[in-house]
Parts: sequence; structure tokens; C-alpha cells
Amino acid sequence: MEIDVLQLKALRDAGEPHVLLDVREPRELAVCRIADTLHIPMQQVPQRLAEVPQDIPVVVMCHHGSRSGMVTRFLREQGYGKAVNLRGGIDAWAQAVDPSIARY
Repeated sequence: MEIDVLQLKALRDAGEPHVLLDVREPRELAVCRIADTLHIPMQQVPQRLAEVPQDIPVVVMCHHGSRSGMVTRFLREQGYGKAVNLRGGIDAWAQAVDPSIARY
């Protein structure tokens, strides 16, 4: 299951409860990030599941959407039925929503 960046923007603008889970590596976060995001590198997600809420939507994000797609599938297998992948990742966000975000 996926949403696009405009759907995420609408969710955030409306103040709807959700968590934006950024699964990129620390070196990527140093280049750019979105405010109010939970950062757990992809490889650490299994050990840090307790930090990810199950009762609200979890939008999983990476650079372009591949890693976050894998994490989304993993979360859904663990019972996180509200987990969705952000199609296009932070790169799509920078292009369509917030051009002030650095691209790499």
C-alpha cells in the first residue's frame, strides 16, 4: 500500500494523527530531512518496533521509495495494518512539495 507526497502533505496539513517514519541512514539525514519525523535506519527497524505506533497510520519514507517499500511490507507482516509506503520518497517530496529540501 502506498500514498504519494501530495496525499502526505494533505494529511499533515489537516493535522491528522500519523507518524512519518524515515528509514534512511544518518549520512542521508545530514543532507535533508522533514520535520517531525521518526528516524529509524532500515536495518534497525526490527529491533526498534516498540517505537513505532500501531494505532495510527505510519507513512514509511526513504530516498526514492524502495527501502521504505520493504520496511512497509515488514511492518504489515508484523501487524502494522496502517503502514503505507511514501511513493517517491523524500526526493519526490522535495520536487513536488518543498523545493527548499536539498536533493541528492
